[in-house]
Amino acid sequence: MKLDPFYLIVDNADSIERLVPLGVKLVQLRMKEGSETELRQDIRRAKAVCMRHSCQLIVNDHWRLAIDEGCNFIHLGQEDLATADLAAIRTAGIKLGLSTHDETELQTALAAAPDYVALGPVWPTILKKMKWAPQGLDRLCNWKARIGNLPLVAIGGINTDRIDSVFAHGADSAAVVTDITLNADPEARTREWIERTAQFR
Repeated sequence: MKLDPFYLIVDNADSIERLVPLGVKLVQLRMKEGSETELRQDIRRAKAVCMRHSCQLIVNDHWRLAIDEGCNFIHLGQEDLATADLAAIRTAGIKLGLSTHDETELQTALAAAPDYVALGPVWPTILKKMKWAPQGLDRLCNWKARIGNLPLVAIGGINTDRIDSVFAHGADSAAVVTDITLNADPEARTREWIERTAQFR
């Protein structure tokens, strides 16, 4: 499996409706709050936009809703992986991406036979408080050697100045959150990411 090198992560369907039509081909909907009804509505909106623009939608955490709504890709953190019904996910034909932050988590992830592995934070991140120190570029090289043909997603502190370095150190895709969502002009920054990652596509 091949992932687009530009992996956008946003926390609402409004952002997907604004940014995906610009040419985004891989986006994660990462919603941490909201009722089941609100979450379901956002997933439906996001799925509709992504289908119209040939963009791969990845639903974070909410694997039951992803199954119900006919989504085909989910991403789980380690805590969610521990409680998820992997058999149900696989039976539904849903692909699986998993977060890793250390050696133990990598082993746990690989045992679940994921479709990609994410490593982070590569650099310090302001997205959320992390108990892990920044992994650095050398760890990307190590992880890629360990996982072989599985796609490797780099995440954490990545901006347009760091794009080339993560690919040079083994990443197949670069996940970005705050470099776009906190930018004064998210649309312009998204276009810049699309242009800067074109050579890796």
